[in-house]
Amino acid sequence: MKENTPSKIITLKNVSYRYPLTNKKALSHVSYQFEQGKVYGIIGENSGGKTTLCNLLRGLIPFFYHGELEGEVLIDGLDVRHWNETALSIRIGYVFQNPFSQISGIKETVFEEVGIGLENLGIDKALMIDKIITVCQLLKIDSLIQKNPLTLSGGQCQRVAFASIIAMDPDIIIIDEPTSQLDPQGTKDIFEIIKLLKARKKTIILVEHKVDMLAEYCDKILVMQQGELLLHGSTQQVLADPILLQYDVPLPQATLFSHRMHTVGHPLPSIAITNQQAATLLSLSYPHLQLYQE
Repeated sequence: MKENTPSKIITLKNVSYRYPLTNKKALSHVSYQFEQGKVYGIIGENSGGKTTLCNLLRGLIPFFYHGELEGEVLIDGLDVRHWNETALSIRIGYVFQNPFSQISGIKETVFEEVGIGLENLGIDKALMIDKIITVCQLLKIDSLIQKNPLTLSGGQCQRVAFASIIAMDPDIIIIDEPTSQLDPQGTKDIFEIIKLLKARKKTIILVEHKVDMLAEYCDKILVMQQGELLLHGSTQQVLADPILLQYDVPLPQATLFSHRMHTVGHPLPSIAITNQQAATLLSLSYPHLQLYQE
């Protein structure tokens, strides 16, 4: 009997891309396979190609950003160039880095804004209302539904943009810096929603500078460096790799602490990537210490 193998829903084969009127490649020879139902974190230095990779995975390259695209981008086995743009927007949701740019500006209430995608699809009105209410409660913006989207704060706007995508129920969700406008509790809320979406077999691909959160919630990590895929693998494997210390790549506090302990001659049994791991490793190495653990 064959074992079930994860479905490869997006495959990149030796992909390079150059924006119009530029000489330098924004992406260079990137190959990777994304599997269904996993959470992927994309990290790297500024201008390393993270947002460009998101644009590529969503199909904005080549449909919106024309430029020069080489290699193959296969979505469900079909080259992105042959996808219908509407079908692609239903299959893959994209939450932009700047939430204000995702607000349509034509809707007078948050309720209408969250439902704009459903409205465009011609969803039954009763079903649409039910979906909007459900997703607004999930994102904790139900108290904002009668407000004008243009009057919202950055954090509120970020939640509304996320809600409008979740309401469409895409199988793949790409999120570029989903917590940049949020406080710690808001950040935790968003990652718990990502955890819930994963349980529903959604594939989540996110760029996020709060690497401590990626360490807790992601299955896989990709590291972008000057448009190239520098490193990829399981979250533990990648974030614990000492090669990242050579680059301007953010690392979890627990990982930096682990490397520091090694430097001062008190190495832990392994490199921690979460605070819980660090506390456990410290307890093993120094059982006399009294450590506070949440």
